Amino acid sequence: MERTREPGNGTERELLMAWLAFHRDALAAKCDGLDDAQLVTASAPPSDLSLLGLVRHLTEMERVYLVHALTGGELRLVYCTDDEPDGDIVGLTPDMAQPSMARWHAERVAGDRLLAGVGSLDAVRGNGYPVRWNLIKLIQEYARHNGHADLIRERIDGAIGE
Repeated sequence: MERTREPGNGTERELLMAWLAFHRDALAAKCDGLDDAQLVTASAPPSDLSLLGLVRHLTEMERVYLVHALTGGELRLVYCTDDEPDGDIVGLTPDMAQPSMARWHAERVAGDRLLAGVGSLDAVRGNGYPVRWNLIKLIQEYARHNGHADLIRERIDGAIGE
């Protein structure tokens, strides 16, 4: 799979968007080439975390820190509920893989579309924080969880590297 390279120099917005693309692609690369059963494999017991769980969790983070943050209104999570607060991570089955991957991509597109319409990174929107804060928070979520993805993937099939 072709990956976004680490960004060079640019404006603040260009750099933030490039790092977001880099980290999104890093997670996609960790999932690339695995079948649906492997994507739901929790390979580091006692943790329930799987690559698909990470994708679903980051779908939630895209929702919270881009879509909701930029539009406001009532926050409606994609997978997590009051009854199942870890619905993004627990109880996953192989048949959830493809719909979850599609939802992750759709949430990313929605966030990118909203970001394109924001003039200033200083703009404060739905969650009360500037756009800049939300972008940095989302990048941090990806970077942190990509470390988990590295370990999970290595446990599944030995694949290592960025």
